[in-house]
Amino acid sequence: MAPTSTKANGKISLPGRNPSDTSDLFYSHWRRLNAWLNEYQSLWRPVPFRDPEPAWTLRYPELSDWLDGLDGPQCDTYEQHPERLAARLRDWLPGLADYPALVAVPDLSPGQGKVDVMTLAERNAVDMPGRKRLQSGAFVAALAPLTGPSLDWCCGKGHLSRTLARQGRVPVTGYEWNGGLVEDGNRLVQRYGDAVTLQCRDVMASDLSWPDGAHGVALHACGDLHRKLIRDVVTRRQPRISFSPCCYHLTNSRHLTLLSERTRADANALALTRDDLRLAVQETVTAPIRDRKQSARTSQWRLGFDGLQRHLRGVDDYLPLPPHPKRLMGEGFEAFCHWAADRKGLTLPVGIDYGHWLDYGADRAARVRRYELVRHLFRRPLELWLVLDYGLFLEESGYEVRLGTFCDRTLTPRNLLVDAVITKKAPEGAL
Repeated sequence: MAPTSTKANGKISLPGRNPSDTSDLFYSHWRRLNAWLNEYQSLWRPVPFRDPEPAWTLRYPELSDWLDGLDGPQCDTYEQHPERLAARLRDWLPGLADYPALVAVPDLSPGQGKVDVMTLAERNAVDMPGRKRLQSGAFVAALAPLTGPSLDWCCGKGHLSRTLARQGRVPVTGYEWNGGLVEDGNRLVQRYGDAVTLQCRDVMASDLSWPDGAHGVALHACGDLHRKLIRDVVTRRQPRISFSPCCYHLTNSRHLTLLSERTRADANALALTRDDLRLAVQETVTAPIRDRKQSARTSQWRLGFDGLQRHLRGVDDYLPLPPHPKRLMGEGFEAFCHWAADRKGLTLPVGIDYGHWLDYGADRAARVRRYELVRHLFRRPLELWLVLDYGLFLEESGYEVRLGTFCDRTLTPRNLLVDAVITKKAPEGAL
């Protein structure tokens, strides 16, 4: 069972780990991941959707041939069990022998029994999707016991806020910029008598105020939102922060800036763009079958048009398209091509064999799926590399940190949890 937080002499602590050893542990893990990701960046940086023949297919022709021979069910298996794919590819990529150790983190869940107790009852979970209800329960269970007021960062309708308040028996404040969600959430709070107050606030505001002594909490806050939470907590010396990050690429910065002094000072640290960060969140184990089919159809159409535009322009380059109107999916591939051509200032000549290009798109989509299997092996290592930087930054700022998973990836692939409590005043030079 993972250690849980306790309160002694008025201070929160996270037993089961020696704080003096944690920073070295995090940094050692980060460095191994950094070296490994650097070694294999020729495999994960190219995007097969944009590049029909990534350079690595020429460097590893036998690997490329093996991938071309995979059928749909085999792709399904390897998508669901990346560790099996890593073991299978060790003949071509010996460094994949390190894969299990590189992605291993502690399980912070206290067990299913306690998770069930912490999960909001279905009768009280109005407007709350079932998966969100279970994720919130698992997340709160991993934080227990809660010993002081909490601030739910980007709270939406307050589903997590209500889970925190009921199980922690502590007052919860929720900040959310969407006034409609705040209004709906406060109606639920009043209906069920929860000790929750939801407020319409922009958490990105530079002058944002916090409730006194609040424990900052965020379940799946995206990109700049969770990075702002980390900085606010450290700057204000809040007693505790617990968050599960998501959508690292949703940022106004074109290039990633690491938070930790140690990672920033590392001469070999990966330099990542906003587009590189998308890889960390491309796992879709929780997507409904209907959504997966729709996504596959969209990929086929976009790749079909990609082949057509390369042919018409005589230029072998990918042209990115904006999101398309949903109505187009009911109007057929030809209508989609006319829409896409219009967005890119292209004129489609009469007599195009759209059936040919639709088949081309299907072939490309199948190949992209196989090539992406290799690229997707690096999703979790890249995500963990990012999150370890967060943990190191908090350690450097005077917090004791736990980092691990709060639920199984079948409930959500974004299952990493950073849980940190303040142990000393901010070191000189810290934010």
